[in-house]
Amino acid sequence: MTDKVKDISAIVPQSEYDALIGRIDNLWTQAKNRAVEAVNTELLDANWQTGQYIVEFEQKGQIRAEYGKFLITRLAKDLTVRRGRGFSRSNLIYMRKFYLCFPKSETVSHLLTWSHYFELLKCEDSMEMQFYFQEAINQKWKVRELKRQIKSSRFQRLALSTDKKGVLALAHKGHPIQTP
Repeated sequence: MTDKVKDISAIVPQSEYDALIGRIDNLWTQAKNRAVEAVNTELLDANWQTGQYIVEFEQKGQIRAEYGKFLITRLAKDLTVRRGRGFSRSNLIYMRKFYLCFPKSETVSHLLTWSHYFELLKCEDSMEMQFYFQEAINQKWKVRELKRQIKSSRFQRLALSTDKKGVLALAHKGHPIQTP
């Protein structure tokens, strides 16, 4: 095998071989990225639909107050037995909130992961959530950066500024990038 490699390198210039390696490596990197995006899209859709099913089930119930207290807890137990991890009571509450905060599936951005949405859903104020949602997309924040920005109260600091209209615009459009 070593002799064949020596023969190839004697016939093919190293730069051409390096270009071949680069193209194949790039192909597999792109394939992996597309696969990750597809998985993320499906997981977000499944979480959104789970929230939708829970809300629709709750709204059809006649004695909602009675069973509403126990529905999420019972679902968490039963789904965990059937599906394994990922269906804790807390996660189901966030899936429900995900649907309620983004009632149109088209408004869910697949540029963000479930971990992004999990952090966004912790915001008490819908305008604050919308601000961080737009910023996370526009600035391409990783989850760690989103958490840092929320913890540092970026929205509140901007809201305390004198430009209230500007802050409202940021909540809907995001912060424009000033430098490349």
